[in-house]
Amino acid sequence: MGMFVNPDNSAFQVALNSEIYVDKSGLIKYTNKVLNTLQGYICNSRPRRFGKSVTANMLTAYYSRGCNSEAMFADLEISKSTDFKKHLNQYDVIHLDIQWCMEPAGGSEQVVPYISERTIAELKEYYPDAFPVETKSLPEALSQINALTGKKFIIIIDEWDVLIRDEASNAKAQEDYINFLRGMFKGTEPTKYIQLAYLTGILPIKKEKTQSALNNFDEFTMLSPSRLAPYIGFTEEEVKSLAEEYDQDFEEVKRWYDGYLLRDHQVYNPRAVVSVMLRGEYKSYWSETASYDTVVPLINMNYDGLKTAIIEMLSGSEVKVNTATFKNDTINIKSKDDVLTYMIHLGYLGYNQKLKTAFVPNEEIRQELTTAVESKPWNELLKFQQDSENLLDSTLDMDGVAVAVQIEKIHNEYAFSIQYNNENSLSSVLTIAYLSAMQYYFKPIRELSTGRGFADFVFIPKPEYKSDYPALIVELKWNQNVRTAVQQIKDKKYPSSILSYSGDLLLVGINYDKSTKEHQCLIERYEKD
Repeated sequence: MGMFVNPDNSAFQVALNSEIYVDKSGLIKYTNKVLNTLQGYICNSRPRRFGKSVTANMLTAYYSRGCNSEAMFADLEISKSTDFKKHLNQYDVIHLDIQWCMEPAGGSEQVVPYISERTIAELKEYYPDAFPVETKSLPEALSQINALTGKKFIIIIDEWDVLIRDEASNAKAQEDYINFLRGMFKGTEPTKYIQLAYLTGILPIKKEKTQSALNNFDEFTMLSPSRLAPYIGFTEEEVKSLAEEYDQDFEEVKRWYDGYLLRDHQVYNPRAVVSVMLRGEYKSYWSETASYDTVVPLINMNYDGLKTAIIEMLSGSEVKVNTATFKNDTINIKSKDDVLTYMIHLGYLGYNQKLKTAFVPNEEIRQELTTAVESKPWNELLKFQQDSENLLDSTLDMDGVAVAVQIEKIHNEYAFSIQYNNENSLSSVLTIAYLSAMQYYFKPIRELSTGRGFADFVFIPKPEYKSDYPALIVELKWNQNVRTAVQQIKDKKYPSSILSYSGDLLLVGINYDKSTKEHQCLIERYEKD
């Protein structure tokens, strides 16, 4: 039993010992199916705190012949599988954590020689006869063992992309590492000694040199999770049952920590969900592990439309993103789309695969991003926030003329890239204009009817502000009349989100007049029956 070869199951045992362990062993059903096939090369990328290491440790505990783990898996989903015992503890597993190796190796350029020497030394203990010729190459060592014994290996690499991410400017370290990966996994020879390869990290495979080294890998990412979607975070059903067990309000958990849309699954951030269950505090658990060092420089990049897009998403809108241009490395960021795509991989944004849009997934991330935006202030954002607060104040003062003037100003100065051509474009400007409301209100609920009928917003104050701030129903009209807008709110059935709300309520009608190019606004207090 070694550090890298056939490690024991103690790391996975720690996860099982935890008060909350959510069973993700169903993933093994998939890996069992692809063992010893061309699909047995998997790169599964996901953000920090999404259980990457737990998954790598689980696969090691299940497959490694250095473990005796039947009892560990006896109550987990995989134990019901017909081939559960067939593969249990049957394989030579090499498990590498590249992040961990950096320190003992003495830096990034030494990582490959360090891994190779340590792993070959451990392999010699298992296969002393397989080394008639001394080798410093790990792929060659695996090839020699296979030639002598016919044995195949399962190779699991955790934080596989740390050198691609953090050592982007160190060409030699990257080159050596990419050559190492190519030797391990590419070509005819590796198919003889690889039973399964499982790489996990934050970034998908880099689209230049690494791509050619690893283009035989199936990729599962935050953009395209495919069949692994339910194993990438906690699913809605899993969170529901935890909320019940820990007596937490599921709707509140959902608002704070849900929002990653992976294939057909709503996926939650596991670390945050576990923290809120054990501590009962609704807050951002993100900053306890992720650093602003990554995201602040990103959102401060001076690309056309980036800042408007960030403001739009913070205000609750979705923004179109072309994810195809991102090269999956941090050096080659060339556009707004590259920044947004990287933020999706980092978990700061959600992604809608069908609509190809990015959005802020939940309240936790909204707070994080707002803090990140403010931690290295954009001057224009500070001025913008002031304008946005003036707009909110005018709304609460029921001063329709001032509201119209403020919206006009915000459109011209901050959202000029949004061309006015329908109610939807007006609603994009409106979400930006009311950004300051996010301090006091939940993310606005969009009640969009089909067709060209109307686009309205419902702002519900957070519980602590309920006595000071009214709920707002905002109705938008395009080239019509503000009175019609307010009347329409009255005539329409109220959105369900408002029915249970007991505080004050303001009806806000906003119209944009195409010929005069002006906004009009009318605000009335709603008298409940």
